[in-house]
Amino acid sequence: MTNNTATKTGLVVSAHSADFVWRAGGAIALHTSRGYNMHVVCLSFGERGESAKLWRKGEMTEENVKAVRKEEAMAAADVLGASIEFFDMGDYPLRADKDSLFRLADVYRRVQPHFVLSHSLHDPYNYDHPLATHLAQEARIIAQAEGYHPGEPIIGAPPVYCFEPHQPEQCNWKPDVLLDITSVWEKKYQAIQCMAGQEHLWEYYTRVALQRGLQAKRNIGITAAKTLTHAEGFQSIFPRVTEDLS
Repeated sequence: MTNNTATKTGLVVSAHSADFVWRAGGAIALHTSRGYNMHVVCLSFGERGESAKLWRKGEMTEENVKAVRKEEAMAAADVLGASIEFFDMGDYPLRADKDSLFRLADVYRRVQPHFVLSHSLHDPYNYDHPLATHLAQEARIIAQAEGYHPGEPIIGAPPVYCFEPHQPEQCNWKPDVLLDITSVWEKKYQAIQCMAGQEHLWEYYTRVALQRGLQAKRNIGITAAKTLTHAEGFQSIFPRVTEDLS
């Protein structure tokens, strides 16, 4: 995807092929509905650790599992209106080398994102998740460096938001942004249903969206609260720069 300077863009760095759907599908659909070009990078397919339903079928190979998870992710991205690419770095464990880091920095340069979404900085249940965020952070820094591929347009300083982990209390994750996704909830749930390999999470993330929606209603005016039902939570890494506090 090439960046049109007249069009805003967003980048999502997902450790596994379904993470972007559960945790940021609403944000993706909402911003595409507003004219943003949203781009998803899946670092792995979640083929080893996040595809138990497929492995239980028997007579599965890693390549077959990857193919199924890739098809699911592509279908979900299509529903949400995002472009998607796959790094196929493996999972459980996910490990990054310098080539992968530079490859992601090149994505930043190409997409020129106005914001970035990735995982929480800590997750004692899944080490792949914070590794993805640290990779996204380091690639962001490299993409800002004048000496990396001199002559290419560098990126600015896009804000980075950590989307909600599965067990936030254990991950030192505290949302400071609640995004109203009511208008695109049906589209997010349609994308969720593309993830047949993890069907057990469909209703879990429905409950998460409803819970965040209730919390969001407590933080906005009465008129807006009447229509708000679903939300996603995010934790910002960098301070917000603003000219007023309203």
